[in-house]
Amino acid sequence: MLGKIRDTYRQAYSGLPRRAWILFTVNLVNSSGSMVIFFLTLYLTRKLGFSPVRAGGALSLYGVGSLVGAYGGGWLADKVGSIAVQKTGLAVAGGFLIALGQVRDPTALLPLLFFMAVAAGSLYPANATSMARICPPDLQVKGFALNRLANNLGVTVGPAVGGLLALRDYRLLFWADGLTSIAAAVVFALMWKGSGKEPRAAEGERGRTAGVGPPQAPAPRSPVPAPGDASSPVDRSPWRDGPFLLLMLLFVVWCSVFIQVLTTFPLYMRDVYALAENRIGQLLAVNTILIVVLEMILMEKIRKYPLTRMINISFVLLGVGLGLMPLGRGFAFGAFTVAVWTFGEMLSMPLVTALIAGRASNATRGRYMGIFSFVFSLAFIIAPPAGTAVYERFGGAALWFGCAGTLFALAGAFSILRPALDKARSGVASPPKQEAK
Repeated sequence: MLGKIRDTYRQAYSGLPRRAWILFTVNLVNSSGSMVIFFLTLYLTRKLGFSPVRAGGALSLYGVGSLVGAYGGGWLADKVGSIAVQKTGLAVAGGFLIALGQVRDPTALLPLLFFMAVAAGSLYPANATSMARICPPDLQVKGFALNRLANNLGVTVGPAVGGLLALRDYRLLFWADGLTSIAAAVVFALMWKGSGKEPRAAEGERGRTAGVGPPQAPAPRSPVPAPGDASSPVDRSPWRDGPFLLLMLLFVVWCSVFIQVLTTFPLYMRDVYALAENRIGQLLAVNTILIVVLEMILMEKIRKYPLTRMINISFVLLGVGLGLMPLGRGFAFGAFTVAVWTFGEMLSMPLVTALIAGRASNATRGRYMGIFSFVFSLAFIIAPPAGTAVYERFGGAALWFGCAGTLFALAGAFSILRPALDKARSGVASPPKQEAK
């Protein structure tokens, strides 16, 4: 039995190129130090005397900076290379984080917060672009899941350590977060040395990426267009890719719903389930543990199914999990609902990322990923005030039933969009470029 489990995990993690593990290591170092954002509201209100409204405005400014960084990072990844964007973004964000902890004047703090968010926001699209370029097409989903594993492992460490540091001195949070960001840049530079530099995609270059299996195929294994196949991606602007833009409209709604688990979920668990903060933290840990233990295995098991079919199922699972919350009480039932929507999350994020990567060529992938990251940042601005407003006016049951209904509607809309996403794409492919040494 143990041998079979060991073989399952070995298979789930096998096949990924060495550079994918370098990206994993860098993400793990960086995310392990992520602590300022979790305590920023408390820092601004308790230590700097901001009112809650003013602190909320500062967080909105952070969201705007993330929007700018998300799109700019994707654009720069296509122009100067995704590796350069990540190294620079990590180092610059680290410097701004340290500086943030040293200032008290809002006229200096707010610009620093904005530019730190710009630098931090540039990392995701550049990182996703790198992972898509270095992974073989049939391993891209596993590569994106590996990145999520690094982030979730890091998030289990960062806030816990940050809470201890905050009890001693809030300034230590900024030093720890900033230094780990700079350390991640150093680790990146040292480990990537000798692994080759990422080439800039030349004008007109066609990159072959993971495609989406046609609906009629019973069990495609991450099909890859052959050279000359009409289904290969072309060097089109993402702003001219109609199905992609429609997908982004759906995804901004999906993100706005999902972000409720970060904002209104703790309030609901405290007010309705009568759970203390430590028990709410344990509920959220169920999400992290499931992702860490099962996501890579799940990605391996579903490789034979079309991406769009699995994404459709993810919408339904997330809706069921959120819709169940008003139907019970207690820690055990809460943990059950978290487990259900976590499986929906696991089937959403890496698969949607792979689907988007498959629509782009090497020359445009950074811009595609930048818009994808932009959408998530936009939802992070919209979702918290919208969710809390519904919660305060209509109650938690209305919020979660509304979230469930919205996700079921999204599943229906995505079903309509699936043929366009699965449709053959025009263009001529060439073998994927390897990073030049």
